[in-house]
Amino acid sequence: MPADTLGQADVRGLDVDKLIKGFENEAFVFRNFLTVTPTAAREMRWFQNLNSNTLDSTDTTGITASQVRSAFGALPAIAEQSTTRMTSYAGHFALETPWFTYADLKDSDPDMLGLNIEGIRRGIANQIDFRILDVLSGTCLLSGSAAGTGWNDGTNGNPFLDLLSGSVEIRKLGYDISNVVAWLHPNQFKSALNYFVTTKGSSIPQFASGKVEDGVLTKIANVRIVVSNNCTSGQVLLVVPQRCATWKVFTPITAVTKEEPGMGTKIRAWEDGEVLFTDPNAAFLIKGV
Repeated sequence: MPADTLGQADVRGLDVDKLIKGFENEAFVFRNFLTVTPTAAREMRWFQNLNSNTLDSTDTTGITASQVRSAFGALPAIAEQSTTRMTSYAGHFALETPWFTYADLKDSDPDMLGLNIEGIRRGIANQIDFRILDVLSGTCLLSGSAAGTGWNDGTNGNPFLDLLSGSVEIRKLGYDISNVVAWLHPNQFKSALNYFVTTKGSSIPQFASGKVEDGVLTKIANVRIVVSNNCTSGQVLLVVPQRCATWKVFTPITAVTKEEPGMGTKIRAWEDGEVLFTDPNAAFLIKGV
């Protein structure tokens, strides 16, 4: 049976179950792991320092062991930081509802207007989620291939080693990895859980209490696991929360009502912003998962 929209017979004032069913909300969470700050302009100029934890000397060899200590009376080695100026532009993320006639708003049992308002709000959040993932995974400087042929490989696959190796590479560049998060597609979550339960099981000390709680994989190799349908299947992105990137808000989520007297109403909503990948070394992309 085809679904009905506002104005069609099956959603008018009948003796029906008024609770809207048949869907579940997806959590749009990527922005939660970014620093969120406002911006007064659509064009944003910012500076990126990829070498903040390493001092560059004027020669091409860097600070050598012999330069760590200076002789009394001698000039010290010269160390200089460098930055790269970047420019980003706020994007416009917008959706609107269809027209709802005044008659439909008066006698429709399900709250179709409220349902559609929630839908466009979540749709904008979904667009922003995709934008964040696209920028971070597309320009991530640190990456590596999964062991074996991926996490489905019961012989050579090793999710634990892949996550550990990724976080260690981030640590080598000076970032704190005590709170690293991995963004997984449900397919990779399934493969990882199967690996630990079926392939390894009790061979891991304190497996049941340390790795799995209530059947949900929560932490592997000191990496917190976040599962989202918006993740790209076949890859896993590790990030240092509130450090790797910033979401700049030019216009916060805004909604307006458009009314045509004697006709109906529609709702339009939008948000303007952009993600700045300020610390690309605070993320690691595992490919071929």
